[in-house]
Amino acid sequence: MRLSHLFSQTLREAPSEAEVASHQLLLRAGFIRQLAAGIFSLLPLARRSLNKIEAIIRQEIEAIGGQEVVMPIVHPADLWKESRRWFEIDAELARFQDRNHRDMLLAMTHEEVVADLVRREIRSYRQLPRLIYQIQTKFRDDPRPRAGLIRVREFTMKDSYSLDADWDGLDRQYRAHYQAYFNIFRRCGLPVIAVKADTGMMGGTLAHEFMYLTPIGEDSLLLCDSCGFSANRQVAVFRKSLPPVEAPLPLEKVATPDCKTIEDLAAFLGVPRSRTAKAVFMIASIPENLEKKEQFVFAVVRGDMEVNETKLANLIGARSLRPATEEEIRAVGAAPGYASPVGLKDALVIVDDAIPHSHNLVAGANEDGYHLLNTNYGRDYTASIVADIAAAQDGDACPQCGAAMRLARGVEVGNIFKLGARYSEKMGCYYLDAEGQSRPVIMGSYGIGLGRLLACIAEEHHDENGLIWPISVAPYVLYLVALAGKGSAATLETAEQLYAELQAAGIETLYDDRSESPGVKFNDADLIGLPLRLTVSDRALKSGGLEFKRRDRQEREIVPLNLAVSRIQAEIAALYAEIESVLRPEAMEKP
Repeated sequence: MRLSHLFSQTLREAPSEAEVASHQLLLRAGFIRQLAAGIFSLLPLARRSLNKIEAIIRQEIEAIGGQEVVMPIVHPADLWKESRRWFEIDAELARFQDRNHRDMLLAMTHEEVVADLVRREIRSYRQLPRLIYQIQTKFRDDPRPRAGLIRVREFTMKDSYSLDADWDGLDRQYRAHYQAYFNIFRRCGLPVIAVKADTGMMGGTLAHEFMYLTPIGEDSLLLCDSCGFSANRQVAVFRKSLPPVEAPLPLEKVATPDCKTIEDLAAFLGVPRSRTAKAVFMIASIPENLEKKEQFVFAVVRGDMEVNETKLANLIGARSLRPATEEEIRAVGAAPGYASPVGLKDALVIVDDAIPHSHNLVAGANEDGYHLLNTNYGRDYTASIVADIAAAQDGDACPQCGAAMRLARGVEVGNIFKLGARYSEKMGCYYLDAEGQSRPVIMGSYGIGLGRLLACIAEEHHDENGLIWPISVAPYVLYLVALAGKGSAATLETAEQLYAELQAAGIETLYDDRSESPGVKFNDADLIGLPLRLTVSDRALKSGGLEFKRRDRQEREIVPLNLAVSRIQAEIAALYAEIESVLRPEAMEKP
C-alpha cells in the first residue's frame, strides 16, 4: 500500500479528550476516528490489524472444535423475556420497537439466540458435544464510555458457546477455552492473567476473566504472589482476622458529637476501627415476577472493612443498588452517620460474617450525636442474613495460603462462563440421553472483545514516539521509506523496484512515497509503529545498500540492496519466533 493512497492521515496532536496512551496513539496514527461517545470508525490500518487478530482467534477456537456461525444483532424481545434478562438488565440493554410495535433489542450478547438454535437443532445425545462461535457486532449502552476502544458502546466480540450432555463435558470445554485464550493472547503479544470473576448478568456457576494488568484498568484485582490465587475484587474472598472471644459488656450510650465517619469516631473514642461497626444503607431493585420492587438494605461490616456491593447484590438477587437518601434512612428509624441495626424497622438487615465473632463493637445509637458502646450480635440485634459481604483490600490475607495479597488494576480482555442449565431450562433446550430420558443441554459462554484487545496491545507496546506493533497483529510488517531529493531519480526508481520485489515476495509493505521531508516520514514511521523499516536514500545507497531498522531497537545498519528481501524475510521469522518463545506468568487462577 502506498501511503499517498491510504485512507487516513496522521495527527501531530491527539484530541484533548484522549487521556490514555492507546487512545491517543490510535487516533494520531490514523487507526480510528470517533463518531460519538463510545462509537468509533475503524480505518484501514485498524481493520488490517483486526483481521489478523480474528485469524488468530479462528485458528485457536477451531483447533478445539469450534464451528463458525453468524447470529443477528437485532433480537425479538420475546427470547429475552423467556430468559428473564429483559426484566433483569437496566438501561444498558438497547430496546426499541419495530414498525409493528413489537419489542426488539440490539444484542449485547447472544445466549438467548444460541438457546433458540439449540432447541431447534439438538434432539439427541448423539449431537453432543458441539462448539459454535461467531465474530459479531454488539451494542451495550454503557453510561460511561472511556479510554477510546477500551470502554465503548458498540463493539465486536468473538463469542463462543459450548453445548454438552453433562457437566463433565462442560468442564472439558471450559478448560479447552482457558488454554486457547492464553494461546490467543500470547500470539497477539499481550500478557494476561486469569482471575475468578463474578458471573453477573450472564449467570451460571463459575466465571474467569482474562486480565491485562495496567494502571489504566477499571477492574481491581487481588493477587497472591505466594500461591497464585487471583480474583476480581468483586468476588475476592480473604481470611478475616478475628479478635479473641470476649464476654459481652453492658450496652452504654455515649455522646459523640460531629463523629459521622468511622475515622472520626475511632479518633474521638481512642479505639481502632476494628472495634467499630460500619453501617451502609442501600436501596436494592429486586426483580419480582415481571415487575421490580425496591428494598431498603441495611448492611453492616466491621469498621476496618468496606462493603462489597457486588457480593451484596448477588446475595439478595438485586438488579441494581443505589445509596439510600437521608429521608429513606430516617424512615426506617436510623440516623445518618449515627446508625446501627439496633431497633430498626422495615429494613433488610445483612451483616458480614465477621460481625458475630467481633464483640463489644461501637455502633450508632440511631440518634444524632450519639453512639452505643459494646453492641453484640445476637444480644442487641439480629440480621436477616449473615454472609461474606466485605471487600478484599490490599494486604488482606490470601484465602488459600494466608500470605498478604496485593491489589492491582486490570482491563478485562476476555471471559469464560459455566452457564450450566440456566438458559436451557428456561428456554426448553432438552435432548434425549441414551436411555431416552429428557435432559437439559449444559452450556458454556466465552467472549473476547476485539477492539479492546487491539487497544490493550497498543497500550502494552508503545514508546514516547508512537506504537510498536507485535509482528503478528501489525497492519503491515514493513515501512518502506523513499528519501528522494532533487536530482535523485535513481533513488526513486530503486525504491519503486524494491517495492515491487517486496510485494512479489508476499511481504506486507506500507510504502511512504509522499513528497514529505525525511523528518515527517520518520516521525510517521515511528508513530504508526510497523515492526520493520527500510529506507532508500542517496546516502544509504552510496554506503552500499539500504538503511534497516527494527522499530523496537535504536540500532540502524546498512543492508545490501540485493539481500534486502531475504533479510526482511529472516527478520519476520525472527520476530514470530520471539512471540512464540514468550512464557506467560504461572501465578494465575486455574479453572
